[in-house]
Amino acid sequence: MFRNLLIADSGKGHVEEMIRMLRDIPGFASARLNLLHVVSDQNSSNLQEHWKDGGALLAEAVQRLGLNPGEVNTILRQGDTKQTVLKVADELDADLIVMGSRGLGRLQSILANSASQYVFQLSTRPMLLVRDDLYVRHINRLMVGIDGTGVGDDALKLACELAKSIPGCVLHGVHVSHHDLAPSRSGNSPSDSLLEKAKQRARQFGVDLQTVHRTGDIARGLCAAADELNADMVVIASQDRRPLVARGLVDLDRLLGGSVSDFVRVHAPAPVLLVREPESR
Repeated sequence: MFRNLLIADSGKGHVEEMIRMLRDIPGFASARLNLLHVVSDQNSSNLQEHWKDGGALLAEAVQRLGLNPGEVNTILRQGDTKQTVLKVADELDADLIVMGSRGLGRLQSILANSASQYVFQLSTRPMLLVRDDLYVRHINRLMVGIDGTGVGDDALKLACELAKSIPGCVLHGVHVSHHDLAPSRSGNSPSDSLLEKAKQRARQFGVDLQTVHRTGDIARGLCAAADELNADMVVIASQDRRPLVARGLVDLDRLLGGSVSDFVRVHAPAPVLLVREPESR
């Protein structure tokens, strides 16, 4: 699955707990860990002291993770945290960014200058967001959103690979439609057909997908299903378009609009793995 992880660690939250848990999963055990800490430009008055503190924070994180220094690439940079995470992810060609999140809503994130929200909006790489207020659990119940899109199929494939690597893991595929459509002559509704195709695709990966269909608001329906299923992690496709004119500007229309992935990021009762649409599409 993932072979090169960028962990943006601020020394707070539950990101380290998540990394320890992921390393127990065979699909992550051999992944290269890159641990990043950014010294803010705002600390330029005492830069040497803050640089020293940042190095100590990284060393302590490595120790808490139970790693040998040779097993992890520690990176200390100065700059704006948001832009630095994106830059380092590109430099490393990271295939997963792991970040903590305060779980702020869209407008709150803009006003609070949220690093995770900024990276979430601008990165085209998969992201695992771990909210500070969540209890991180071993993954025994995994939930994936089913939407029938190309990137949605990517999310299903990743969820199947993850579930297959965890002994006894149960994978639920949840599709939420705005309303029920009339069944076809075969007696199946479009939602039934979509979920059946998802089950067949999961079987190709050797996984038994348990499907669930809900109607109503898609974002709220996904979060409610995750709560009902007691999901330990939620995998969803994130199709939000990245800003094309300026990477340095957050797409305010998307932030203030009805983004499903943004709502799930904030309100899901479990860490959220966001699967991005490749730029080539």
